[in-house]
Amino acid sequence: MAKNVAGTRRKSKTLRLLDGERIFVGVDVHKETHSVALCSDRRGHLKHWKQPAAPETLLRALQAYQPQVAHIVYEAGPTGFTLYRKLIAAGFDADVIAPSHTPTASADRNKTDRLDCRNLAFLDAKGMLHPIDVPTLQEEEDRQLLRRRDQVSRDVKRTKVRIRSLLLQHGIAEPHGLAHWSKAALAALEELHLCPGLRATLDSLLEELRQREAERNRLTRSIKALADEDRHKATASVMQTVPGVGHLTAMTLILEMPRLERFDTREQVSAYQGLAPTVHQSGQTEHRGRLNQCGNSRIRTALVLAAWRWVALDPWARERFKALCVKLRQRQKAIVAMARRLGVLLWRLVTRGEVYLPRPVGEA
Repeated sequence: MAKNVAGTRRKSKTLRLLDGERIFVGVDVHKETHSVALCSDRRGHLKHWKQPAAPETLLRALQAYQPQVAHIVYEAGPTGFTLYRKLIAAGFDADVIAPSHTPTASADRNKTDRLDCRNLAFLDAKGMLHPIDVPTLQEEEDRQLLRRRDQVSRDVKRTKVRIRSLLLQHGIAEPHGLAHWSKAALAALEELHLCPGLRATLDSLLEELRQREAERNRLTRSIKALADEDRHKATASVMQTVPGVGHLTAMTLILEMPRLERFDTREQVSAYQGLAPTVHQSGQTEHRGRLNQCGNSRIRTALVLAAWRWVALDPWARERFKALCVKLRQRQKAIVAMARRLGVLLWRLVTRGEVYLPRPVGEA
């Protein structure tokens, strides 16, 4: 009797699909493991398993169901797009999902890998997920260069903060010009008479600063060379017709927001760039709050910095900025509004193949 029961249990684990049944696969991807769930368009959840995080293992597990697998999804994360590319190469239809747009129940506070993959498969079967635009290998490689420069720039700022914190902690007056990190101020730091411990610490920080700045400059030159390559030159040149937009801002939009023509409206562009405000509207009351944090923070930062230069160099932009300062009562909010306008402007110039023509002062 025991043998019959055991045999029945083993047999029950075999998944048999109905004729014409479509299967949706949700994968919860982590560094060490994949949690996989199968959901049917007719019978709901069918199967779940956990496996090592290897695309080949997943492909072997899904091979038996491939003729009836309609779609495979997983959420974007630190593991990148390797799994997606291997699924596509194997003949599966797959997408990478934007986690910020995945529907969640406010009352459901449970979270496990098993529940996550089942939820992905179920929502995909209902057509409720939003895939992201996966970059090509070339686009991803170019993007890494830009992101590495961003990392080094943050290191430079961090080292400067450490130098000023060291001076403040030990009651050492800052040399004149240190606020702008002039060459004279750096030379004065090197000539300060300090005890051996402080002198060695300050020298180490100054050497770190020189190394980080040299690395940032090298990466900046590499990005400039990338902007001059044939595949980017035309688009970068169009963007740089706007006063205040240099090759770094142009390449940030090109690499972090590839294929600008895929966007249909200015609202989509602003949301992707992280410059769309949150809106709370009920009845006759409407309130626009803080920026929606779902957008690309690198593009947002680049556009805000470029907007300051645009306002300084373009008379029409400067007049518009002053009017927004009066209306919004805050320069920070006004410059974000100008950055949003700049992002939409660059999108329109590229998609229409036009160059920037300065507007007359006084034009709306």
